[in-house]
Amino acid sequence: MSHVHEQVVPLRLPIPVAGVQGTLALDLQPRLDPPPRTGAEGGSGGDVVSIDERWRRDAEGWSRRFAQAAVEIVGGDRPITQLLRWTTEEVYDDLQRRAQLVARAGGHRPGQGRVQPGRPRVRSVHTCFVSREVVESSVHVGYGVRSRALAARFELRRQPQGQRWVCTALEFA
Repeated sequence: MSHVHEQVVPLRLPIPVAGVQGTLALDLQPRLDPPPRTGAEGGSGGDVVSIDERWRRDAEGWSRRFAQAAVEIVGGDRPITQLLRWTTEEVYDDLQRRAQLVARAGGHRPGQGRVQPGRPRVRSVHTCFVSREVVESSVHVGYGVRSRALAARFELRRQPQGQRWVCTALEFA
C-alpha cells in the first residue's frame, strides 16, 4: 500500500506561507486624538452646509431626546401619543406597529411600562446637516451589553405658533 503512495505525483509543490501573505498593511495602534473639525464654524466634516455650534447642539440635543423617547415607546415604557406632534404620520404608524410587535412578543401591553432586563439608553448621537432646516442623525442605543443603531431625519417645520423639529424618517438597525 505504501508503494502506491510513492508513485503519486503532487499537482502543486507546497509553498511556505509568509506571515503577511494576503493581508492588508494596517496600522492597528489606537488613535487617541479627536478627528479634525472642518468648516468655517468648526462644523462636522459630514455636513453639507456649515452650521454654527449652538444650532448643532440644539439639533443634537433634540435628536438625543427624540431617540430616547422612540426606543422607550418601542420597548413599552412610554405611550406612543407622546411623539404624535413630533412625527409624520408614516413615522408615527411605524413606531406604533413596532411597539405592538414587541408587546405581543413580550406578553405585555404597549405604553404601560414594564420591567426590562436592560433599559435602553442613548449612548451617542452624530448629526449631518443637509441644510439649515434638515438634519440627519445616527444614534447608538445601548440595551445593557447589546447595542442598536437608529437613523433619523428631522425637518424644521415653521408654523404660526413657532418652529419645531419633526421626524420624517426613522430606521432601526
